[in-house]
Amino acid sequence: MLMPKKTKYRKSHKGRRRTKGVANRGHVLSFGDYGLKSLEQNWITSRQIESARKTISRHIKKQGKLWIRIFPSKPITKKGAEVPMGGGKGAVEYYVVPIKPGTIIFEITGLDEELSKKVLKSASHKLPVKTRIVSKI
Repeated sequence: MLMPKKTKYRKSHKGRRRTKGVANRGHVLSFGDYGLKSLEQNWITSRQIESARKTISRHIKKQGKLWIRIFPSKPITKKGAEVPMGGGKGAVEYYVVPIKPGTIIFEITGLDEELSKKVLKSASHKLPVKTRIVSKI
């Protein structure tokens, strides 16, 4: 699954989830002909990205190309069950990427329109956000 090779700090602050605003970068198709664009703001985990990637690669086989436009670099920590208060911050459990509405998540090329839309729709079922299929054509 996706995770950073090396980070400056092992753990990070949670940060605020800003409810307003749209993506001002990563919101335009750059590589492929069709893309999956988020319509909501949420955290997407590395497992969810991997699950969607497997779904896409299973359908496109060797005829198309896939780009993953997001990378999970935010560590999320968790303390064990029934651990008393105190004792510091828990260990890193998984990594997420915070996305805003308008962020392109996946891009594909090399497939016809009907198959591309079918593949991206099946991948969107694996993600925790509402999405829209966008095209360059």
